[in-house]
Amino acid sequence: MAGRSAPGASLVARAFEILGAFDERHRSLALAELAERTGLPTSTALRIARQLVADGALARRPDGRYVVGRRIWDLGLLAPVESDLRETASPYLHDLHAATRATVHLAVREGAEVLYLDRLAGRASVPVVSRVGTRLPLHATGVGKVLLAHAPDDVVAAVLGDLRRLTPHTITQPRVLTGQLARVRRDGYATTAEEMTLGACSAAVPIRAGGEGEVVAALGVVVPSLRRDRVRLVAALEVAAAGIGRRLRHPGGPAAPRR
Repeated sequence: MAGRSAPGASLVARAFEILGAFDERHRSLALAELAERTGLPTSTALRIARQLVADGALARRPDGRYVVGRRIWDLGLLAPVESDLRETASPYLHDLHAATRATVHLAVREGAEVLYLDRLAGRASVPVVSRVGTRLPLHATGVGKVLLAHAPDDVVAAVLGDLRRLTPHTITQPRVLTGQLARVRRDGYATTAEEMTLGACSAAVPIRAGGEGEVVAALGVVVPSLRRDRVRLVAALEVAAAGIGRRLRHPGGPAAPRR
């Protein structure tokens, strides 16, 4: 359940309750679902949804279901952490994409999920579910494992307590994942093998502020298989991540993101 609006909540708070009802598994919602997920009376949910549609924060499809509007995405791009990081990383992502021809991801941790800030599609036909702005489970993605390996203990505990199976290869045993996270910290990279999507494998590395400081993001690639090219891909990722990290502490560059 997304949340329950408190009695006497302001119109702004209720509007955020409506927007918060949407997530990765609930991309479109009927009016009754909006009311149910927020705990608002149907009449109140309808009134607020109509205003949000008028303002561009929501859109109403021909079938009557509501989806997040373009204005929310436009505003999200103005957030300094995400916009500065994306701008700084962009040339390195394009170089990495050209060198590997793989799908390239730039991601940060948002709570107990991985948030994708940028994505360049690869040339190989690989099933990839991520899109810019998508949130996915930390435990089933390469960039997610990197971020989880460097997350606070309470975040790690929360994720280990909810290891959802997404494919037959998803790691759902806490002890196994804990061991993998230790190896990520030791080796400096993470891999997955069809754990998020069948037919897709990934490798990812951390981006550290200044190249050696706090892990502020993760950089990853998605390919059909890592059997032959893992070493080459990890090396390319490490070069790109080091370049981004150095720029994040450069006197003329943006400050490192804080999470």
